[in-house]
Amino acid sequence: MKFGHLHDWLTWQESLHPSKIELGLDRVREVYLRMGLALPAVVITVGGTNGKGSCVALLDAILRHAGYRVGSYTSPHLARYNERVCVDGRAVSDEALMTAFQQVEDARQGTLLTYFEFGTLAALAVFSATSPDVLVLEVGLGGRLDAVNILDADATLVTTVDLDHAAWLGDDRESIGREKAGIFRTGQVAVYGADDPPQSVLDAAKTLGALLWVSGRDYRYRLTPEGWDWESSEGARTGLPLPRLRGGHQVQNAAAVLAVLQRLKDRVPVDQRAVRAGLLSAHLAGRFDVRPGAPTLVLDVAHNPQAAHALADNLRRLPRQGRLLAVFGALADKDVEAVVRPLSGCVEHWYLGSIAGDRGLGADALVDRAAGIQDGATRFGSVLEAFDAAVAAAAGKDIVVVFGSFMTVSYTHLTLPTTLNSWGWGGGGSGSGA
Repeated sequence: MKFGHLHDWLTWQESLHPSKIELGLDRVREVYLRMGLALPAVVITVGGTNGKGSCVALLDAILRHAGYRVGSYTSPHLARYNERVCVDGRAVSDEALMTAFQQVEDARQGTLLTYFEFGTLAALAVFSATSPDVLVLEVGLGGRLDAVNILDADATLVTTVDLDHAAWLGDDRESIGREKAGIFRTGQVAVYGADDPPQSVLDAAKTLGALLWVSGRDYRYRLTPEGWDWESSEGARTGLPLPRLRGGHQVQNAAAVLAVLQRLKDRVPVDQRAVRAGLLSAHLAGRFDVRPGAPTLVLDVAHNPQAAHALADNLRRLPRQGRLLAVFGALADKDVEAVVRPLSGCVEHWYLGSIAGDRGLGADALVDRAAGIQDGATRFGSVLEAFDAAVAAAAGKDIVVVFGSFMTVSYTHLTLPTTLNSWGWGGGGSGSGA
């Protein structure tokens, strides 16, 4: 084996390709075909701007409660790389990943692969070895040219379309929608999880002959005093419990998931018991992840305008008697002002943490990009320093929200297992797919 430790494999993969991102399927498909993998499972591919992770978690939980063996692939991770590849709800071992990495390396034959492409092929190798009944795969970036799209999915879900990754996907919803809809397949199930599809999504489905359902048009949901109901022309599910995942928009995500499962009912039937159990058990760290304590801590990976609006709405619904303090760090390719704006009216003080590396922004750059936080911000050399300062300044009734990127939440999340007891925090539910 090329390396005996997972860390060494991952460090090497980061240096393998001169670009961190190179969209395109030719190279990764070539290696995939050489690997000769057997993947007889039903494949569900989930794309979209926000909500992907939540929908993968919901699909995984519901299908497992229905008795299916499920393989899920997500990115990025918060604490350990292994989180990206799960079988039956459990992250796979270092050994399984390293065996899969070696399979990719043996088949690569000099072909350059990005970190994400290498990891995607390794995930598929793990699934080939473990034979799940259903695969649930999260698109990494865009859809049409993302490595996950080398598989022809039996069902696809585009959660939402909004502005993010403009340099790669375009700077308007129509362009981005066109890229997201690239995961659709002729004659196969497709779902759009919101009621505002860009015309490009509708056009792509029509051109391909994908069997597209749109929220509010082909299926509907409504809140009730006891929970919520879902219905379509093909069936209904009533008396559903609210998802364990926190956040008002999680019912929208769950409704989209039920639409996918309704369309696949002949291949993977799911009963009401499994739906209820899955809704109540699905969890996902870092998505409106509320840790009760003194102060209350909220972790959310929101890093684009749509996700920031969802976070702001959820925070307004969260009961509080004290101040709202924000720990914020962002990457250089983000529209910082548009991400900050939804929270600018409710945050009492900002703790800005620098993120190192060529992708990160320093605290001074955050202030320059977001005029709305200049008067109420303190700058720090790292996210952890900003977090420590916010916690030290917070009173027991205050709320500290950590957001802005996966990296921002990851730095904080990694410190929590050893500090939960001393800070009085317990495990919390998780939620927003932002």
